Amino acid sequence: MPKPLTDQEKRKQISVRGLAGVENVADLKTNFNRHLHFTLVKDRNVSTKRDYYFALAHTVRDHLVGRWIRTQQHYYETDPKRVYYLSLEFYMGRTLQNTMVNLALENACDEALYQLGLDMEELQDIEEDAGLGNGGLGRVLALVLACFLDSMASLGLAAYGYGIRYEFGIFNQKIVNGWQIEEADDWLRYGNPWEKARPEYMRPVHFYGRVEHTADGVKWVDTQVVLALPYDTPVPGYRNNIVNTMRLWSAKAPCEFNLKDFNVGGYIQAVLDRNLAENISRVLYPNDNFFEGKELRLKQEYFVVAATLQDIIRRFKASKFGSTEVVRMDLTKLPDKVTLSLWDLVPKMNGIFHLIRFVVIHSPSSFSLLQAWDITVRTCAYTNHTVLPEALERWPVDLFQNLLPRHLQIIYEINRRHLERISSLYPDDHDRLRRMSLIEEGEQKKINMAHLCIVGSHAVNGVARIHSDIIKNTVFKDFYDMDPQKFQNKTNGITPRRWLVMCNPGLAEVIAERIGEDYIRDLGQLKKLLKFVDDDAFIRDVAKIKQENKMKFAVHLEEHYKVKINPNSMFDIQVKRIHEYKRQLLNCLHIITFYNRIKKEPNKSWTPRTIMIGGKAAPGYHMAKSIIRLITAIGEVVNNDPVVGDRLKVIFLENYRVTLAEKAIPAADLSEQISTAGTEASGTGNMKFMLNGALTIGTMDGANVEMAEEAGEENLFIFGMRVDDVEAMDKKGYDAVEYYNRIPELKQAMDQISGGFFSPSQPDLFKDIVNMLMHHDRFKVFADYEEYIKCQEKVSALYKNPKEWTKKVIHNIGGCGKFSSDRTISQYAREIWGVEPSLEKIAAPDDPR
Repeated sequence: MPKPLTDQEKRKQISVRGLAGVENVADLKTNFNRHLHFTLVKDRNVSTKRDYYFALAHTVRDHLVGRWIRTQQHYYETDPKRVYYLSLEFYMGRTLQNTMVNLALENACDEALYQLGLDMEELQDIEEDAGLGNGGLGRVLALVLACFLDSMASLGLAAYGYGIRYEFGIFNQKIVNGWQIEEADDWLRYGNPWEKARPEYMRPVHFYGRVEHTADGVKWVDTQVVLALPYDTPVPGYRNNIVNTMRLWSAKAPCEFNLKDFNVGGYIQAVLDRNLAENISRVLYPNDNFFEGKELRLKQEYFVVAATLQDIIRRFKASKFGSTEVVRMDLTKLPDKVTLSLWDLVPKMNGIFHLIRFVVIHSPSSFSLLQAWDITVRTCAYTNHTVLPEALERWPVDLFQNLLPRHLQIIYEINRRHLERISSLYPDDHDRLRRMSLIEEGEQKKINMAHLCIVGSHAVNGVARIHSDIIKNTVFKDFYDMDPQKFQNKTNGITPRRWLVMCNPGLAEVIAERIGEDYIRDLGQLKKLLKFVDDDAFIRDVAKIKQENKMKFAVHLEEHYKVKINPNSMFDIQVKRIHEYKRQLLNCLHIITFYNRIKKEPNKSWTPRTIMIGGKAAPGYHMAKSIIRLITAIGEVVNNDPVVGDRLKVIFLENYRVTLAEKAIPAADLSEQISTAGTEASGTGNMKFMLNGALTIGTMDGANVEMAEEAGEENLFIFGMRVDDVEAMDKKGYDAVEYYNRIPELKQAMDQISGGFFSPSQPDLFKDIVNMLMHHDRFKVFADYEEYIKCQEKVSALYKNPKEWTKKVIHNIGGCGKFSSDRTISQYAREIWGVEPSLEKIAAPDDPR
């Protein structure tokens, strides 16, 4: 196999990523050595590669700091409306290369390190993925928010991301004997060169206590206090000198105990008890399905909300407006200057009732709850990102009563007013009252947080058109009927900076050679590529880049997985969290069917495939862990069968994360997006694969629907039930056994799984999977099996014709313009937040103006 070009070698050929002459290479070398000596206190005799990474990171960070300060000065002078994202998760990946790309520094740094005898790719690989994003239900959302932060800075919006600075991120996944093993993600053990602690903005957060009704009003007293210490991380826009801020809170115990009050044992115990308070930011909550009843999770949600709202109000009151006068602004103007953007699986509803309480307490006038409610609704906007019942939070009332007693009273008052309004609009409709109540009755009373969010926001949106239709027509139909003007759609998007320019420089340059570089900030310009769909030279260039990416990834797989694969095989990839609704099991059934066909006709000319599946299972999600074990078991059989050879390989991509995605996605030929129609809100992996030249095999679910519209359905491989078909089957009843008895290849595959063919030493290893598929499958895998297999046959046939395959690839890339997060954020800004994006640059720090 010829050795593929390294990214460093490619960058020497690429203008689209910034010319080396933009920054003075000599200055970069000087600053690099300065940081090595004076920041790290090392010289070249004792420095490690990690030291060199930190020296490079600090050198690049120097180019951020001036822009960062000037950006905040610019916001203070112009006093724009500010957008605040609150999230428990931001799936940021690595920072170094993304920063160099956005500041046009990459080639200059590359050259400086080359002259110093260092390799930039080696140093980049040392950086830890930021442990701020989950492998669970919040993963897509965390990825979206990371893209959105990039776009908001690139569009010149005064925007801030707020979250928690987890000491330990989502676990590192190891596969041992085919099973997932979780290891701690100690991502901060060597420090983080990108963050800056801000102890001057530390804020108190209260828990527990009791409520007193006094002559001066309601008081929340005898609380336990945890301090929120902020750490700021810069978020640079794309070559516009704007640097926004992501502020993460770390929990600290207050130092309020008097040593004379303790004997030695009491003193020691008091110090040790401080850890209990600091556990709030100790670890990213890993569970994938059920959060309710988990006090730590609720504490985390409230912690980030309470600290953030104090910070927002502080900034709001200190803001400057007009030309000369600095005043303390009245909270009635809060919706004119602040938008609070609340998402699923983030501390959304806490934000609503805490903001109400905050307005009442801190307003200079005596606000009523009704006035506070009006301000809150006009300030908050809610984005729903899931229709799965287990992902919509429902918190036990007794947990709230213990942890946040004052806030529970506010929720009850909100619910009372809400039910009064329903009763006035729909008299005597008691069932509607039950369905729409914020408090769900039952053996255990629970607060329905999605309902509270809809009631407490001025806008509610889904994240793909089909998803928005579902929440209007089914999940939140009662609320839509009552307030249709609230509901909108904002289809998700991805940032082309990280997900093309950074991770696929070869393709970025090939595109730039045909249509120029402006597409990086206006992805809609990719439509210009359609005029080259029959251009033989462009077809060859696109195919060549794909093959280079595949060869490079094949080398990575051989190094890290000790498996040698055929780079000329189709790279068929499904990477996403492991969950029943993602239907990795449908993929498994295709693998087994394909394997059986090869075994049956070994002399037939089969299209070779390397099938890769990756993703994490939540530690408490038994079925997801069993699915991983099945995938690895199938791989053990298939990969060691000499009859099959390199015509089929199965690889489980261990510890899938952003950094691995940046390698896998550019190498993919086929993108598996096969969830049951109506279950995927949007997805963003599908967009990343599409932008990087993979064809999609998928159901009409989530954003796949709009991808088919943009690229032409004939340029995707669409199969399976539509949403209406799924709903009809739900009414009729789904009988998996009927499919099992009727389809011989399906029966053979299931019998092999249940009979121990893939687990001969433990024949009943997969009995839970078999039982679920045969009798309890909510996601109807068997119902789509036949069409999926036929569709895969079409995929194999087309792959044998590289020219026609690549033409479809070009159609897909050309149809990606809609799926830029810049477009998504522009729509949020104009249609929900009431702010106007700007593509203008601000002056650079060294600009004499």
